[in-house]
Amino acid sequence: MLIAGTTAAIFLFRGCGKTTFTNLPPRASGPWVAFGDSLTAGYGAAPGNDYPSALSKKIGRPILNRGVSGATTQSSLSRVEEIVRLQPRVVLLCLGGNDGLQQLPVSTTFGNLSTMIDRFQESGSFVVLIGVRGASVSDRYASPFKKLAKEKQVLFVPNILGGVLGSPSFMSDYIHPNDEGYEAIAQRLETILTPFLPEL
Repeated sequence: MLIAGTTAAIFLFRGCGKTTFTNLPPRASGPWVAFGDSLTAGYGAAPGNDYPSALSKKIGRPILNRGVSGATTQSSLSRVEEIVRLQPRVVLLCLGGNDGLQQLPVSTTFGNLSTMIDRFQESGSFVVLIGVRGASVSDRYASPFKKLAKEKQVLFVPNILGGVLGSPSFMSDYIHPNDEGYEAIAQRLETILTPFLPEL
């Protein structure tokens, strides 16, 4: 399932070479930054086994981890300028899971994500939008994530926990991956990012 999701993402967003991404190559010259909640912070993993650390080793790029457990899109708005001051070349944006758990309005969640992306792009960053599943039987986030990615012309990785969530060997609890789960996430991101690395 993980491989199938990766292949679909690459096909969808590389297509026939016609897709245009904002700030590719980036205008900013600072570090890569992973910005998000507990999935970025690495809750459930041993120190150094969060997905940004694992991805950094795979692609040979230092990645600053700016994940905060419990963060929502609303609470994260106040941290955006802190990230912008770093002049990040690439921002790996992974938020929305806690919004879903708190049953916040979908319009609020994606309005906040839109505001963040605008600010990061304004500062010259290439944004990778990492999707999460909405906390409902039918994924109410799938369509808004895809729509937002298209509108903002960002590289989109759909449902980052696809193939991980619900697999006991990959999970530390019912929400968070373990070391193996974060490694699987990093591997998926590596596959999707590799075609772009020469410009990033």
